[in-house]
Amino acid sequence: MKYRKLGKTQLKVSVIGIGTWQFGGEWGKNFSQAEVDALFDGCRETAINLIDTAECYGDHLSERLIGNSIRRDRENWIVATKFGHHFHGYLDRTTHYEPSDVLNQFEASLRALQCDYVDLYQFHSGNNEMFQTPGLWEMLAKQVEAGRIRHLGISVSPNDNLFQVDRATQVGVDAIQVIYNRLDRKPEEGLLQSCQKQQLGVLARVPLASGLLSGKYKPGAKFNAGDVRSTRDQEKLEVRLREVEEIRKNELPPGVDMAQWALAWCLKHEAVTCVIPGCKDVAQLRANAAAAKWVREDHPQALSSS
Repeated sequence: MKYRKLGKTQLKVSVIGIGTWQFGGEWGKNFSQAEVDALFDGCRETAINLIDTAECYGDHLSERLIGNSIRRDRENWIVATKFGHHFHGYLDRTTHYEPSDVLNQFEASLRALQCDYVDLYQFHSGNNEMFQTPGLWEMLAKQVEAGRIRHLGISVSPNDNLFQVDRATQVGVDAIQVIYNRLDRKPEEGLLQSCQKQQLGVLARVPLASGLLSGKYKPGAKFNAGDVRSTRDQEKLEVRLREVEEIRKNELPPGVDMAQWALAWCLKHEAVTCVIPGCKDVAQLRANAAAAKWVREDHPQALSSS
């Protein structure tokens, strides 16, 4: 594994993290505690230390599964979670950014994670009006001062939202999470440059384009009911799958696993600190972790390997 410093913080994060939306039950599979425990044992074996989760991956369900798995060695993990939603069922959420509600969400996240602090607490895909909710950032700053939040972040949506990113330092934010992958390069049009100027850490989410860049799916592929990908526009999906085929033919080096190539592709950008792909089993986790071998050692944020 290789490590990078998360922006101007002192957090040393693995270049490959683990995304955990799948634990909430919206990716065509319900996870048992034993399955989640096995995945985190895999993280320990491969030296992945960054976990990204959220309040609405299930009703704090993902956080509870994670909390049970890491409580014995919590100090070894960088835990990033989010705020802004109440989960009501499959793809059913309401948005809540009022300071008192966010504080309640935070307390619920701490209980679920079985810890007394989080390393990165992220504004979760709210619009610009929600971003400017009176008192929100002041309340969060008090939690930082109290040591219950180590750093604040923004998980931006859409992925060219410069309004929020340009104001990150102003509201005390140290890291940005953004959709960035070989099929979606919008952040290169200004957002990543703003992050560099402010020395913000960057977590690239959906680095495999929801699995399309894994190499597993060919044009014509269909996703089962219960998998969030089954709700997406089929015409647009087909266009993306044909684009993946072109990338495979024209850009993928011979003999290189496509998913590993796609993760390393994100990590070559000088602004990107780490990628946070999801995984459904230990084999996928290990394959993701192996992408670190393709990552350059001279990246501006590079730290010693382990």
